[in-house]
Parts: sequence; C-alpha cells; structure tokens
Amino acid sequence: QVHLVESGGGSVQAGGSLRLSCVASGIQYSRYCMGWFRRAPGKGREGVAAIDKNGVTSYVDSVKGRFTISQDKAKNTLHLQMDALKPEDNGVYYCAAEPDGDCYWRSPNWNWGQGTQVTVSS
Repeated sequence: QVHLVESGGGSVQAGGSLRLSCVASGIQYSRYCMGWFRRAPGKGREGVAAIDKNGVTSYVDSVKGRFTISQDKAKNTLHLQMDALKPEDNGVYYCAAEPDGDCYWRSPNWNWGQGTQVTVSS
C-alpha cells in the first residue's frame, strides 16, 4: 500500500522560503513519477512540480525559477524547495506518486499524501 507523508509546511511572509519533504513507502520508488500538487482556497488541485523515473523535472509556469523539486532515492524522499514565495502560492500541498513513471498530470493513477498547509502573507 502506498504511503506518502509530507512535512515542512508552515507560515511565511512573501519573499520567504519553505522546504517541503515527503517520505514514500510501499512503492518501488525508482519506477514512479513523484510530484507535488497544491489546492488553493476555492480552487481545484493543480500540479506544481514533478520528477519522472529518469530524473527529468517539470514545473507549472507560475513557479518556474522559484521552486525546485529534488529527491533522494536512497531514502525514498522527495523535496520541494520553495523560494520567493508569493501570496498566490497559498494552499495545501500534496505529495503524489504515479506508477507509470511518466508524470502525466491528468493521470487517474496518482496516489496522494494527506497534504501540508503553506500560508504566505503579504
């Protein structure tokens, strides 16, 4: 059974930084696409960043140059470094794992963590 546990959320002023982490268990980590999604207040869930089974990264346009996704395969751990945070980055951030490994945002096969709150004040 897939188990994803996020940590590192919190409150920060605009321009600040946060680092999210996610520990995965119950999967063959190296075969999965790993990603971060977020749900802003009153909006649907959107993909933020992903890293495929080959280590290729992708980002939504709104976070390019500010967020960095990385992983430690030896520890089955995923990170999201978020710099230059903006109020529009507010939301619940979810760690996700997709077994096909190719990071298709709209795949129905994503597995989800419980989420961690990120609050950015202006």
